[in-house]
Amino acid sequence: MVDTFGLLLGVMVTAADTGDRTVAHVLLGQVANVHHRLELVWADGGYTGGLIAYCLATLALVLAIVKRSDGMRGFVVLPKRWIVERFFAHLMRTRRLVRDFERRTASAEAMVYWSMILLMTRRLARLGPGRG
Repeated sequence: MVDTFGLLLGVMVTAADTGDRTVAHVLLGQVANVHHRLELVWADGGYTGGLIAYCLATLALVLAIVKRSDGMRGFVVLPKRWIVERFFAHLMRTRRLVRDFERRTASAEAMVYWSMILLMTRRLARLGPGRG
C-alpha cells in the first residue's frame, strides 16, 4: 500500500494460493492503526464487495474504487493507478526483487522495505546540502 507520492505505507506478502481480496482487510487495518490521519483509500476494481463496507464501518476509511469503463480498449492510464505502477517499477530496479528468491513471506516483505529505503536514501542524497 502506497501513498499519493508513491511512498510505502505497508506491505503484506502472502502465499501464492491466497488472494489479495481475502487479506486486504488485514493490511488496511494495520495501515489504519499506524497512519491515523488516513481517510481515503483508492483501490483497484478487484477490491469491490464487502471490503468497502468493512472499511467504512470498522476502520472509518472511504474506499474509492478506480475502474476501467466498459468503452475503454487497449492500454489506458487510469487515475491514481499509475502511482502504484510506478511503485512496482521502482521495486523492479532492485535486483533481488526481480525474481522470487525468498522462501519466507517475512523475508520478501523485508526486501520490499529495504528497496524503499534505498529509493528514499537516493532521493535524499540527490537533494544534498543547500538544494532542498
